[in-house]
Amino acid sequence: MAASTACGYPLGRTALDRTILSQPSTEAGLLRETVVEPGRSYFDTNTADHHHFFCEATGKLHDIPAQQLSVSGLPLPPAGTEIRRVDIIVRIGPGGVP
Repeated sequence: MAASTACGYPLGRTALDRTILSQPSTEAGLLRETVVEPGRSYFDTNTADHHHFFCEATGKLHDIPAQQLSVSGLPLPPAGTEIRRVDIIVRIGPGGVP
């Protein structure tokens, strides 16, 4: 993993991304955070509606255009809240034809 130096302290790329880029950029709508598991997030510059394939073997995300999926039957949200977004992550791995 590449490291950057800020204020004389080495920072891993992930720490740098999370600290400097993520919060202000997601709040401003410039990045979209995709959480693939607890403690593991990706920051996406594609803020349009879309979903993801997540390859468990490589850790890479691949976009799925929103129009390729349809979501129906969403439950009503709790009182006083509204659904803002639905994120679908389809987990994939190596495979082949049996």
